[in-house]
Amino acid sequence: MQPLVNFIVAGAQKAGTTALYDYLADDPALSLSKIKEVHFFDDESVNWSAPDYGPYHAQFAADGPAIRGEATPIYLYWPGSLKRIAAYNPDVRLIVMLRDPVERAWSHWRMEYSRGVETGPFSWCIRQGRQRLFEAKPWGVHREFSYVERGFYGEQIERLFALFPREQVLILKADALRDDPSGALGRVSDFLDVPRRGAVEHRDVHVGRDVGGDLDAADIGFLRGLYERDMARLKALTGIAFW
Repeated sequence: MQPLVNFIVAGAQKAGTTALYDYLADDPALSLSKIKEVHFFDDESVNWSAPDYGPYHAQFAADGPAIRGEATPIYLYWPGSLKRIAAYNPDVRLIVMLRDPVERAWSHWRMEYSRGVETGPFSWCIRQGRQRLFEAKPWGVHREFSYVERGFYGEQIERLFALFPREQVLILKADALRDDPSGALGRVSDFLDVPRRGAVEHRDVHVGRDVGGDLDAADIGFLRGLYERDMARLKALTGIAFW
């Protein structure tokens, strides 16, 4: 039987998870998945009443270090994913990276727009465009158009804490990894009980393409208004605030 995966970077999208995966892949004490985003626990084609974990474990080298991990940032957001992770390994350690939700939404939209998946302007997408989620399956969620919804961190962290003890969760701000990678990675090493690697050089990973325009002040104000109550919930749960 393959050993269980020990840790997962479970969110949030566009909050530095790719950079974190890239840094951790260089750590000789860790065995990272062959691809960054395995997308196992959000796969609705799996028979979750009796899941086959073989394909999941095949993403990891059989002769690698004992501490195994992956990074699929949709897990924090996608319904059912966290419960499936808890059923797979209730002792798993979860790392969550968070970024100012307004900046996150803007970065998410830029990515989808540059890919050609999105054609609507950002202002429309965060207002009228949210109705598209109620036409999706599963109802109310969407892999691409969830610019606003993925930023309700308080709601998502509350769901996470209902399933896992807080000592199994490490929450980092994206700014911490960007501004002080050595310090942030030191916290991750301590959390995973592996030796600290010392100083590491800053690196930029997946810097978004310029699709033109800037984030509008009216959109910033609109989104901050939407997030106000959820940000209060996040602060009460974690002490983390973005404004």
